[in-house]
Amino acid sequence: MKLSACCLVTLAVSLSFIAAAGDWPQWRGPDGNGISKETGWTTKWPAEGPKRLWTAKVGVGFASFSVSKGRVYTTGNQDDTDTIFCFDANTGREIWKHSYPEKLDPKYYEGGTSATPTVDGDRVYCLSKQGQLFCLDAAKGTVIWSQNVAKELKAKLPTWGSAGSVLIEGNMALLNVGTSGAALDKNTGKVIWSSGPEEAGYSTPVTFNLRGERCVALAGKADIFTVRLKDGSEVWRHPWKTQYDVNAADPILSGHTMFIGSGYGHGCALLDISGTPPKVVWENKNLRTHLSPAVLIGDHLYGADDDCYKPDATFRCVELKTGKVKWSEKTGYVSLMAADGKLIALTARGELLVVEPTPEAFRPISRAQVIGGKCWTTPVLANGKIYCRNAAGEVVCLDVSGK
Repeated sequence: MKLSACCLVTLAVSLSFIAAAGDWPQWRGPDGNGISKETGWTTKWPAEGPKRLWTAKVGVGFASFSVSKGRVYTTGNQDDTDTIFCFDANTGREIWKHSYPEKLDPKYYEGGTSATPTVDGDRVYCLSKQGQLFCLDAAKGTVIWSQNVAKELKAKLPTWGSAGSVLIEGNMALLNVGTSGAALDKNTGKVIWSSGPEEAGYSTPVTFNLRGERCVALAGKADIFTVRLKDGSEVWRHPWKTQYDVNAADPILSGHTMFIGSGYGHGCALLDISGTPPKVVWENKNLRTHLSPAVLIGDHLYGADDDCYKPDATFRCVELKTGKVKWSEKTGYVSLMAADGKLIALTARGELLVVEPTPEAFRPISRAQVIGGKCWTTPVLANGKIYCRNAAGEVVCLDVSGK
């Protein structure tokens, strides 16, 4: 059977789309909400858990994974040196790595890298704790441009260093650096706009539409900010003071509302952002998302209620509109994502859980101990594989393709 040139092009485009459909190119996935569009992966595991395809050691850190075009990216620190790694997603073969001096900086925890690499087309962006920003060739690892944005913007670094990942929108590389963020030209690193010099929070920027304008939401040192994408001008700020100035979880948008949460005894709130300033719909301590954001599915939030790394942290379901707890399970701390109508969670002890996202009860579908050590990093499902890591930098790639 002969195919016309038009058909071949159409077929090639279709196959390319299929291949990329399961990619996870940035922190919280392609839509920045912790939800993958991937379907067809299996939850039927043997007693010992999914098959281990490969393992690697990347050094100390808590960065998650980005997956694009058959390559997986993460970071770690060893001997006061940060390294950005690029592996073959199927085999674990190291394709390239880029290293640079950076202190481990273990303040009350292991230290190491925090931000997750961001893939945009043929480039990958990564921000270090000390504000060193790299734009690298995604296939080769060569440096296209780099600069210390904290020094460039004369911005104070927060106590535990920059932790928010780079968010690419249009020609902008958006950063949670400075009082309420900054935007650089993604092609050159030139500053497009910046905010004040005060310490940032630890969240990753989130973009959304507000009354006809494209805006950016992020957690600052003691406030939740919304600024205009085009110039960084402030739309509003909501006071959100937390002990030690730790606001780390990304805001979650839903219609005309925004969910925010922090640990250290503060709690969480739902804001009505239809007007300026926003109004508090409810506020309580039912879902203290201390490190990782919750995932919103339907009308309910799923995540860890974790005051401050305490062993009594629980996996919870909370109703968005009321803030009421629907169920609470004593799993300890969990970080999670969702795909194909299921939650994928990794506990602090390295147990991988697949859970039905229902407000009726905690309903695990599959569970297996897949890695040891301390695990605070969000697992990632991409193209039939789940990637997990621990604080020491041990990485495991699990086969859930069902093939």
